[in-house]
Amino acid sequence: MLYRHFGKPIFFKMDPETAHHLVIGGLNKANLVPGGSAAMRLMYGVPETADLAVDLFGVHFPTPVGLAAGLDKNAEAVGGFSSIGFGFMEVGTVTPVGQPGNDSPRLFRLLPDKALINRMGFNNEGAAAMAERLKGMKKRRIPVAVNIGRNKATPNELAHEDYRQCIRTLYPYGDFFVVNISSPNTPDLRSLQHGSELSNLLSQVKEEMGLQREKTGEAKGLLVKIAPDVSDAELEYMVHTITEAGMDGVIATNTTLVRDGLKSDKAGETGGLSGQPLRDRSTEIIRRIYSQTGGKLPIIGSGGIFTAQDAYDKIRAGASLVEIYTALIYEGPEVNRKVHAGLRQLLRRDGFRQILEAVGADHH
Repeated sequence: MLYRHFGKPIFFKMDPETAHHLVIGGLNKANLVPGGSAAMRLMYGVPETADLAVDLFGVHFPTPVGLAAGLDKNAEAVGGFSSIGFGFMEVGTVTPVGQPGNDSPRLFRLLPDKALINRMGFNNEGAAAMAERLKGMKKRRIPVAVNIGRNKATPNELAHEDYRQCIRTLYPYGDFFVVNISSPNTPDLRSLQHGSELSNLLSQVKEEMGLQREKTGEAKGLLVKIAPDVSDAELEYMVHTITEAGMDGVIATNTTLVRDGLKSDKAGETGGLSGQPLRDRSTEIIRRIYSQTGGKLPIIGSGGIFTAQDAYDKIRAGASLVEIYTALIYEGPEVNRKVHAGLRQLLRRDGFRQILEAVGADHH
């Protein structure tokens, strides 16, 4: 109620990117104030319960709902996001060298569609800056995944070097890693999802993860984030290649370039669309991946989750964990408690004692 009646009206009168920076800065400062994180947990926190906790990739997730990449690009507000009900979060996308991203304006609200369009372009401070920030955090309440990408100026034939450099720099500080080859806002990036480019890239990043595991003595998961805008044949090839490369999981999906059925006057803006219009397509991608792999490739579902039913649909389709982003903008931090409470009710309704029992239930 606090966000809906006070925060949202103020934020939605601002330019979207200005509001974004204000939220990140506010969460960071609130976490630094004595008692700030405790107050946020009191207002928005979600207690861990045995029925919703998940163990995956060698990591314990206190709840199954995480924050998708793109909101905290530089790991500035990990403490704040850890206190408002998330069970994990992605930071990034981070690139080896800091870059400004695309020209503004580059973030747009589509109010009638409960959606966003962004063409940020991997704006971030770089891997070294993120490493310093994460290194300074003595204790983290939730797992943090590092989402990695290539610099805009790096050609695709050298993209593997960018991903490897991010892993080298950040390996000690991430709980698991996500290879982002599906953003529509970096030129030619999505072509890395197809053909020999995908298998070559994944073999390179897998090799680097192995080297870092030997160096640190600690194994960490490696996932791939894919786009929703693929044909059935392309998806089948991608999933086959991801599986053959020994990846630990997949995030389905990134934003879409499709604009079908939108009502907003901002629908013509270029960039990736997130929010409710993406919900059904991302769930269908999850369903196909689970079916193709027999449920053996763990999936994090992302795209259009606003309610517990949205999250549950993705879980029953095959997702072991889910992520939100746009819903946090539209609904505020209260959304986490609503989704978690609703998930528990849905599990009980269907006779499941634990959330992992519901994963892929639509296939059985």
